[in-house]
Amino acid sequence: MPAYYRATLAEFLADDPKRVLGLLTAASGDSGFAELKHRQTKAWQREVEMLRATAASLVAEDSPRARWTLLLEYPIPRRDSRIDAVLLGGGVIFCIEFKTEDKRHSRQTEQQAEDYALDLRDFHERSRGRCIVPFAVAAKASAETPVAKPEDWADAVRPVWRANPFDLASLLSTAFRAESTPTDLAIDGATWDLSAYRPVPTIVEAAEALYAGHNVREIAHSHAGAINLTLTSDKLVEIVESAQREHLKVACFVTGVPGAGKTLAGLNVVHNPALRQAGRPSSVFLSGNGPLVKIVSAAITRDFRRRTQRDGGERTVSTFIQNVHSFVREAMDKPDEAPPERVVVFDEAQRAWDAVQNAKKTGQDISEPETMLSIMDRHRDWAVLIALVGGGQEIHNGEAGLAEWGRTLRDTFPHWRVAASPKALTGDTSVAGHHLFEDGSSGTLSIQPEPALHLDVCLRSFRAQRVSEWVEAVLSGDATKAATIMADIREFPIVLTRSLGAARAWLQEHTRGLRRCGLVASSGAIRLRPHGLELSSGFRQGNRDIYVNWFLAHPPDVRSSNQLEVAASEFECQGLELDWVGVCLGGDFTFDNPAGGWSFRSVGGSRWGEVGKEIDRRYLLNTYRVLLSRAREGLVIWVPPGDSRDLTRPSSWFEATADHLVRCGLPMV
Repeated sequence: MPAYYRATLAEFLADDPKRVLGLLTAASGDSGFAELKHRQTKAWQREVEMLRATAASLVAEDSPRARWTLLLEYPIPRRDSRIDAVLLGGGVIFCIEFKTEDKRHSRQTEQQAEDYALDLRDFHERSRGRCIVPFAVAAKASAETPVAKPEDWADAVRPVWRANPFDLASLLSTAFRAESTPTDLAIDGATWDLSAYRPVPTIVEAAEALYAGHNVREIAHSHAGAINLTLTSDKLVEIVESAQREHLKVACFVTGVPGAGKTLAGLNVVHNPALRQAGRPSSVFLSGNGPLVKIVSAAITRDFRRRTQRDGGERTVSTFIQNVHSFVREAMDKPDEAPPERVVVFDEAQRAWDAVQNAKKTGQDISEPETMLSIMDRHRDWAVLIALVGGGQEIHNGEAGLAEWGRTLRDTFPHWRVAASPKALTGDTSVAGHHLFEDGSSGTLSIQPEPALHLDVCLRSFRAQRVSEWVEAVLSGDATKAATIMADIREFPIVLTRSLGAARAWLQEHTRGLRRCGLVASSGAIRLRPHGLELSSGFRQGNRDIYVNWFLAHPPDVRSSNQLEVAASEFECQGLELDWVGVCLGGDFTFDNPAGGWSFRSVGGSRWGEVGKEIDRRYLLNTYRVLLSRAREGLVIWVPPGDSRDLTRPSSWFEATADHLVRCGLPMV
């Protein structure tokens, strides 16, 4: 989507300010901010006045600047927001955020301007490789002496400049002289305005965008990823429409490489307008991940309130995304009624409870896959269950696995049809080698392999394509392979430190704009308590909603993850992401140099015990796989120093772990 207004500085100065204001107002249209229109119009009027004075001064100082391009209200799809003004000066991009009533400069405005600049750097095709200078303009603030700009600043996004209406032109001139070179190619305004913009949304941002009416084509970051995700979403819609038309009951199995967007595909089906037409009831997205449901629901509700300026989002959000266990309990309370939804999406379906765990939790002496299918089978006409299936993320006992779905369908629901990714049928690394039918027998089931139901392009991180391979090599103990992979990881910094203070400083230094950082640690690493990190279950139970604000609040809110005071465990952060992550290693998982592998432990009272069961060792390994894969932009791993006087924190464990990570290619900070 282009800017609301675009013109050269010469055209802007010749334009009627009232016409400019009218174009901005008309372009705004029905954006959902109707009650803010009067205030917004006043702000635009003041901005146009300031920019006219600034443009006149810039052109008077150097007439070729009349060809510079000014864009007003340039959209940032990832944020569902707009940059107040972008000035394309020669080969330099100025990103300007105005606060027309502020009497002083604020860190919040500076972070906003910087974040827009970072988004342009990372996702805007025609901004790639360009110098981007963010400006924060407080209309009623006093003039300040510009902060000296570091000569060795390597990032394309420069530090934020503070300005007011009276010194904006002179500071823009100063910044331009400092940043431009004679060899810079001038940026063409029209080409830049219409450039491809391919953001990489977090799951929270994606849910907000879909709920607001966007589609996967608008929020997928890469051409290949967008096509792949769109094909999968379209195929699922086609299956649902066919099930209704032909009166069928269908179970779909969607697979994908880590970070490929399985959850995003499922959310897209739930929010798809086509599936809410023709008399179809609303679909529902179900997850057994309680923190994810709480956090995403809270984020959508807050975004709904921000966009519409009214309450009521909680009621409608709860009809789209629910905790699967709550859904099941409600359905079991009405055993003779079919649920109102005919289409359910089950996220991380391989983690559904087996019969033993389900009996403990619900009293149902059958597995959760059988429970879910029996609930949906109550519909006399048609129903669709979409199972999103991954692998290597199982972190809790009692998880049934992919094969339980196949067994249940074959033995108990043979009248259902199955549309499945071929990877679910043949086994693949994306499903940790598991099969829908372990013995290869599907009985009398009608099976339709659907290649479109496999997502093979990673969307999670726009910088890290090989980080997951590095993590696998580290966890397998193959330091040589890990070091080789690390040499190819160019734009995703991963570092090691022995100091928690240094880890915090590194995260604070790298987290710019409105990016998020945070500490994560294993729930079993409870001997991080001497360092001020509490991982006990009692702490979590007493603060059930702590992680909603941990993920959603921004500084200076002390509850924000950016404060780096509270570490999220694997249970709170699974399925969610931060831009910059500090992984805090504990005594439950340390490297044993003589054995050449990892040691698995659990603590009880005054001593650690070895984890003997293979399934429990796998859960602990997966825990650290989850923790090491939460970052979108960069990662610092903190290995504590240990304490030889404390038998629960022997220094030798952590020395061996740090040595292994150094051999895996990590630099020390």
